[in-house]
Amino acid sequence: MQDKTQNGDHYRIRHLTTDDVEQYNDLLRYAFQVTEQELTETGWQDEEIKQSKFPVLRRADVLGCFDGDTLVSQFASYPLKMNIYNTVFPVGFVTSVCTYPEYSGNGIMKKLMIMSLTNMRDAHRPFALLYPYSIPLYHRLGWEIISDKISYTIKDTQIPQKEESTGYVRRVKWENEDFKNLHARFASITHGCLFRNSLAWEEYWRWDEDDTNVAIYYNRQGQPCGYMVYLIKLDIMHIKEMIYINREAQKGLWNYIRAHESMIDEIHGNTYFSEPIAFEMDDGDISETIKPYCMGRIVDVEQFFAQYPCDPDEKPVRITFDLSDGLLPWNDRAFTVLIENGKCRVVEEPGEYTVKMSIATLTTLLLGYKTAERLYELERIEGTEEAVEKLDDVIFHKIPYISDYI
Repeated sequence: MQDKTQNGDHYRIRHLTTDDVEQYNDLLRYAFQVTEQELTETGWQDEEIKQSKFPVLRRADVLGCFDGDTLVSQFASYPLKMNIYNTVFPVGFVTSVCTYPEYSGNGIMKKLMIMSLTNMRDAHRPFALLYPYSIPLYHRLGWEIISDKISYTIKDTQIPQKEESTGYVRRVKWENEDFKNLHARFASITHGCLFRNSLAWEEYWRWDEDDTNVAIYYNRQGQPCGYMVYLIKLDIMHIKEMIYINREAQKGLWNYIRAHESMIDEIHGNTYFSEPIAFEMDDGDISETIKPYCMGRIVDVEQFFAQYPCDPDEKPVRITFDLSDGLLPWNDRAFTVLIENGKCRVVEEPGEYTVKMSIATLTTLLLGYKTAERLYELERIEGTEEAVEKLDDVIFHKIPYISDYI
């Protein structure tokens, strides 16, 4: 496949293989400015980095654009599964998106994106997500914010007081099956959570130091109910992730943190529940910062609605979604969706209500990041107030929990 740019240069686009790993890695290193010093500080050697990319090239849909024999741009989509309101969706996690600066502005990345999203559609993966390096860029291409990351700093004097819990905590190895199975259980009950396969777990640990710890909370019956991944360095406890199935596990993990109070001065952590933790603290005068984390995009509206769950207690209703999508023409039209018994399907009959919006707005609405009422206030949805109220009645509202970066 060839493409001719405005400058008259010829480019060739094809799928990358493991034979391309050196150029793939060089482009990543240049685009994201990973230096030799940074690799050394994290214990990685350049050859190890190259080897670590083989699984991505083997398992992901990786497209590359070549100028002659030189790889100048790349776009990868890794197949995963995601919990969307307790329904398991096949999705594509977009990663390794980069172009050498001298080739930017020629439309190469947009072409690769269209090809990759088309491949997702053909593979019946109706939803895509990514960690954006430029929110404005992805906004222009129909992507929207769907989750947040909250970072917090807690002084040792602000650690919650010990609360009674009947279980216990054990530190385990990274490969521990209780640890991985607990995440799978958490993903099965948590909206937005990704189910981690082997490559996702490899990426999870890629840049962690050897003395990063995993601690699991077990209840009285010996069942794992929560875990935390953390590192103690320079008198600071860095919490990478803390998940829990119930309140007991949450209290038990904070008790475990408190047991380290003589060893640390501060706790630096992240949470992806999109809810500040200050309210839960005895001393809520802590530092918390919130920033957008993941962006998403509906790849194929009809396929997405065919799997999308709605409130089963609401009466049947037909809503017409008049959508605009400047990137994917199959979404750039009106869809009438029958919502009945908690399920959706596209039908030919006219809708009882009509709402007009972009594909990006539909994405953040159906994923639960914003309500229809709020989007209407922001002039992101056109329609009657009655139509907007009906839309909020039939869909669920919960911000996704997304903690993975692939």
